[in-house]
Amino acid sequence: MEQDKKNQVLLFMLDVKETAKVFWWKFFDWLAVISWSYLVFVSLLAMIIGGILGLGALLPLLVFSSIMIKSLAGGKRRAEMAASAAATRADVEALERRVLEAEMATLQAQIEPHFLFNTLALIGQLIETNPEQASIVHTHLIKYLRTALPQIREQGGGKLGQQLELSRAYLNIMQARMQERLTYKIECPRELEHVHFPSMMIQTLVENSIKHGLEPKTDGGHIDIIARQGEQEILVEVSDNGIGFDMHADDGIGLSNIRERLKVLYGMKASLVIEAPTTGGAKLVLHIPDQQKN
Repeated sequence: MEQDKKNQVLLFMLDVKETAKVFWWKFFDWLAVISWSYLVFVSLLAMIIGGILGLGALLPLLVFSSIMIKSLAGGKRRAEMAASAAATRADVEALERRVLEAEMATLQAQIEPHFLFNTLALIGQLIETNPEQASIVHTHLIKYLRTALPQIREQGGGKLGQQLELSRAYLNIMQARMQERLTYKIECPRELEHVHFPSMMIQTLVENSIKHGLEPKTDGGHIDIIARQGEQEILVEVSDNGIGFDMHADDGIGLSNIRERLKVLYGMKASLVIEAPTTGGAKLVLHIPDQQKN
């Protein structure tokens, strides 16, 4: 019987403790969200009522304690809100990256069939006129697909060397179509071949040079792709001596897509710079942060 009473007392004390804990944290959270002006008003009102009831120094002590707790609670609240806002921003940015990369993959999937059909038609034509050249173009097409398809499926970045090999295979195919109207050169230091680089960006710039710079030009021209190490960045320059770039025109879908992807992936740390050299043609330069130095 005595043990039962002790147990009941123990349970009662535990209940009181839990109730006090809940009340304390509710009071703490209440102090965190109310304004200072409201707290001052409540404190003054409480001190007036306490003076009328003769509570003496108890109310000033309670008010002082509330002010101290408010300071702590406000700091805790601000820290929680800052952490929550940071987490939300990170989630939104991650979602934006996934959405944009998915859009890029969809756009690329829409573009690929056009290029593939043209290449297959070229191979079919060459089989009848130049079987040896048809075999070479077929080999370049296989290299292109082996490099491009994994990047589209993964929707992420790859290595700089992979991006350049993709463009090399593409340009080899375009050379078979344009013959002597197209020449190109690719330069990349060996130590940069394995750095991370966003997929399909260089390829988009190369396709832009072919479509808007060289194909409309009667005698075609030359494309240079040069990768180099900057101070805190990797630079890849795609230039041509085609008909030039209209600096007053809109970027177009491909270049706009690159700008949006750079913004989502790197914020203000990356850029696409378009230049119109005085010698003619166009120069487009990708500035990508060097992940090994950031």
